[in-house]
Amino acid sequence: MTFGALAAIAASSSSTSNVEPGVLGFLVVAAMGAALVFLLRSMNKQFRKITPDPAAPDAGEDAGLTTTGPETPS
Repeated sequence: MTFGALAAIAASSSSTSNVEPGVLGFLVVAAMGAALVFLLRSMNKQFRKITPDPAAPDAGEDAGLTTTGPETPS
């Protein structure tokens, strides 16, 4: 019942006024894009700081895994 009343109100109000995104919508999207660019630049900078440890064994050797191929079921 409540959903029907809300749908009727929305249908009547949308026919009388045009809703456009306007300048505020553009500014919000532009700000989110700028924030994304700065976050990606910061993430890349942090990834460049990471150096692999030459003394650490490979993941396959550490876990006792072999790289000979898939095993066949017996």
